Amino acid sequence: MKHPEILLLGVLSSGPGLAPMPADLIVYGTIWTGAADSADAQALAIRGDVIVAVGDRARIAALAGPNTRVIEGGHGLVVPGFADGHTHFSDGGAQLAQVELRDAATPAEFTRRIRAYASGIHRGAWILGGTWDHENWPGAPLPTREWIDSVTPDNPVFVQRLDGHMGLANARALALARITRDTPQPEGGTIVHDDHGEPTGLLKDNAMNAVFAAIPPPTPEDADAAVAAAMRFANSHGVVAVSAVSSPWSEVAAFERALRRGTQTVRVSLYPALADWKKVAERVHAQGPGDDWIRLAGVKGFVDGSLGSTTALFFDEYLDEPASTGLFVTPEDSLRRWIAAADSAGLQVVVHAIGDRANAVLLDMFEAVARDHGPRDRRFRIEHAQHLRRQDIPRFGAAGIIASMQPYHAADDGRWAASRIRPAQLAGTYAFRSLLDAHAHVQFGSDWTVAPLDPLLGIWAAVTRQTLDGKNPGGWFPEQKIGVVEALRAYTVENAYGVFAERRRGTLEPGMLADVVVLDHDIRVIPPDSIRHTRVRTTIVGGKIVFVD
Repeated sequence: MKHPEILLLGVLSSGPGLAPMPADLIVYGTIWTGAADSADAQALAIRGDVIVAVGDRARIAALAGPNTRVIEGGHGLVVPGFADGHTHFSDGGAQLAQVELRDAATPAEFTRRIRAYASGIHRGAWILGGTWDHENWPGAPLPTREWIDSVTPDNPVFVQRLDGHMGLANARALALARITRDTPQPEGGTIVHDDHGEPTGLLKDNAMNAVFAAIPPPTPEDADAAVAAAMRFANSHGVVAVSAVSSPWSEVAAFERALRRGTQTVRVSLYPALADWKKVAERVHAQGPGDDWIRLAGVKGFVDGSLGSTTALFFDEYLDEPASTGLFVTPEDSLRRWIAAADSAGLQVVVHAIGDRANAVLLDMFEAVARDHGPRDRRFRIEHAQHLRRQDIPRFGAAGIIASMQPYHAADDGRWAASRIRPAQLAGTYAFRSLLDAHAHVQFGSDWTVAPLDPLLGIWAAVTRQTLDGKNPGGWFPEQKIGVVEALRAYTVENAYGVFAERRRGTLEPGMLADVVVLDHDIRVIPPDSIRHTRVRTTIVGGKIVFVD
């Protein structure tokens, strides 16, 4: 155990017998270091991009020089920089400049916003983004292209549901994608038709691929702008590191350009598509996995879709779609083959699973690969691990499989999930407490842009289990609540573990990278419902101040 009063004087010393070199930056305040069994510290000192001392205020104050910058934490809390274990990062940056439909409260408002956005762009430009949620609308009708065709005659439109597993195309976009009433249903996806057999414009999971193929790829300038906007936004919420999952190669290249320019302010672990495992493995073999800023970490696959789009894979039929139990987004045999091949190539494999059957199938696959290929530190991750059968929860800890979860989804889905699945299935929804009690590694993230990129909202959701509609003030399945410190660990220590970076970041200890966040309140002692109103005052990445409120 490292104690907060220990100083790395070998790092600080300017030479044998000489006084310690001044720190570049000192942060005072109540400091939660994240180190196991460590008491709070009162100050920390940074030199270059690393923490060189952590301890009491008087001892750290002795390291101040004439050029040392000082940050006073006041009555707030100083914590390790937050990491987000699951983002669609460049998509999030692009969405900041696209049409915003997440809080459109009615179908009329949905149409109005698209009309207004279309009026401000040039003819022929695609209208993308959206992140709409039909659960916000009275009666929860799904949108159709008739809502928007008349207001977008000159622009193709493809706006996705906030979960990214269903989207709405207008007539122009359907034509460019060559989707007609006679287009066969794709494997792992659904083209929704009306009573007359015509496409409604709604496309689920793999049915969206035809539209994606018709959308012009982003230019390098577009990709750079999206990543830059995403980094600024992330830093404003105290996020210093992310896992960027399902990463397109354009995103990889944009981060590499940012690093060369010296403009990168968010550390990134990149996970391109599982189907691309061979290309990823060849690149890692030729160039190495990366460094503290950019790491080509592994590959990301899919078992199923989402609960909101009724494409998550369950053992039982949906209550509101009784002919369906969901679907395999990736054919089961392909998924098994690719996971095994990627693991043989030494890559970390992370895979999306939402429904209880999807999680059970994936646990079987991970366990089989580990058994067949022999012991190594592989750190398989299940992304979401959203709906679990009781008997599957202990398997995470026993097999060393990481549950990569997004607590804000529980606050959101809890408004309407009971209309889709049964009480027994709901009891295993985002089972934070049960997974921790089963000694599983649990890391937290947002799934941005599916949910807000704000760790404090995620901590609030994990600690209170309240839902966004205010109807569960005591918590939705409150037995799955966890403590504030446990949630903090999931956003710091456990996220570092999830990308093999625990020796470099995730705690505030001497020798660790100087990634630090100052909050305006100590979230461990304020009322839990107030956590969501807490603000980030300062964000430091690699010893540099990148955000000040």
